[in-house]
Amino acid sequence: MWHETLHDQFGQYFAVDKVLYREKTDHQDLIIFENSAFGRVMALDGVVQTTERDEFIYHEMMTHVPLLAHGHAKRVLIIGGGDGAMLREVTRHQSVESITMVEIDAGVVAFCREHLPNHNAGSYDDPRFTLVIDDGVNFVNQTIQKFDVIISDCTDPIGPGESLFTSAFYEGCKRCLNPGGIFVAQNGVCFLQQDEAIDSHKKLSHYFGDVSFYQAAIPTYYGGIMTFAWATDNEALRKLPLETLQARFHTAGLKCRYYNPAIHTAAFALPQYLQDALASQAS
Repeated sequence: MWHETLHDQFGQYFAVDKVLYREKTDHQDLIIFENSAFGRVMALDGVVQTTERDEFIYHEMMTHVPLLAHGHAKRVLIIGGGDGAMLREVTRHQSVESITMVEIDAGVVAFCREHLPNHNAGSYDDPRFTLVIDDGVNFVNQTIQKFDVIISDCTDPIGPGESLFTSAFYEGCKRCLNPGGIFVAQNGVCFLQQDEAIDSHKKLSHYFGDVSFYQAAIPTYYGGIMTFAWATDNEALRKLPLETLQARFHTAGLKCRYYNPAIHTAAFALPQYLQDALASQAS
């Protein structure tokens, strides 16, 4: 039995049918195991990161929401995402010309390439893809490249992932976004990690004109409703007509298991407790 250690007073466990791999890298403690209900499960430092059963929800929403909202993204930056599933979803957009992924831990990439083949689905071999082994904060503050969409596929704000929730990171992302660009990031399960969303909103608002969140139900993450940060300077991109999204979805030729244009639109409807918390922070 494997127990998640993210929360002190409650949590979840997974039956371990078979441990496929375990290694303590220079940055994190990695484990991947088989579970009859969720397939292959990967955890870092005692926290579940992804499972084969429901990863498509997370990765489709993190990718297709900003890319279809943007409408003509050519250059995409992924921060983290070593399992390759975010890359897999971005490569489905044939209009994207360049995909850069910055991962701090080369061990995660090698580990996932071998043990989570369904996640990356060969996307590491896409000719548009460039892998950079570097700290995400350092990269966004030093690169001379510009991007249309930045996807921060970060872990929780503990350990190596903590720096990806700082003002230095958000400022760097704004710095290397093209005009009209979009930044998105995972922001935890808001019902249990509301302080993270409030903190992200406060920091991002220093650099972007339109900061909000969207949500999706992902069973793997304890508490269920995952929150994603959204930041851009063009408020209209968050409020596109359903017909516009449907046309872009059709043109892209995507066939998804969770995402569709109606889900896209509905995802930005936030529960009242989050709206109230954000309003209190702003006042």
